[in-house]
Amino acid sequence: MSAGALLRRGGWILAAVLLSTCLCAQERSPSAQDPNAHDLAQRVDRHYNQLHSLKAEFTESYEGLGMRRTESGTLLMMKPGRMKWDYSAPPGKLFLLDGKFAWFYSRGDLQVQRIAAKELDDLRSPLRFLLGHTELEKELSNLALARGPGGNFTLTGQPKGQEKRVSRLTLTVTAEGAITGIEIEETDGALTRFTFTGEAPNAAIPAGQFRFTPPPGVPVVDSAPPV
Repeated sequence: MSAGALLRRGGWILAAVLLSTCLCAQERSPSAQDPNAHDLAQRVDRHYNQLHSLKAEFTESYEGLGMRRTESGTLLMMKPGRMKWDYSAPPGKLFLLDGKFAWFYSRGDLQVQRIAAKELDDLRSPLRFLLGHTELEKELSNLALARGPGGNFTLTGQPKGQEKRVSRLTLTVTAEGAITGIEIEETDGALTRFTFTGEAPNAAIPAGQFRFTPPPGVPVVDSAPPV
């Protein structure tokens, strides 16, 4: 190989090394277009405030108090104030918010539990802020942003009014403001995670999906929701 060829080859190698170095530096450094916590919270607000309904598949996992479980199903939401967690695993489990009451029932239970929506303190209830006029920064204090997996971001804060039960709530959010995951750490160390897939904005959901009729012979008991 001639000296000129070696120089040319060496130049290409040097250029490739420099380009690789620049690309790696760009990956390590935050983009100038990355949002801050306030900007991303507002994107979440805009994303959900323009919707009247939402359908998504969910997976729920819990670790704490020596227990570990994973459940899944379909989430339906409709404004104002209606939400339905219809579990396929385990089948027959239901958590429904009809705007006035929250209903809790699992197939085979001897009773249906009911609680007034305004008194609801359930770990699925952080999604309630999506059912009205969303203002994420009013729902979470000390909101902080970090980069998440797959080009997503995380927003972490303290849910207001749940300081005695929840120490941290983290939302995994796309750059457009769609929530793909929720992680809730309780003050006793228990950890609950929700993952959402297949989001269908403004899905056609019959209003009857948010009405609950207790099974024949099963009494309704007004009480606190199950832990």
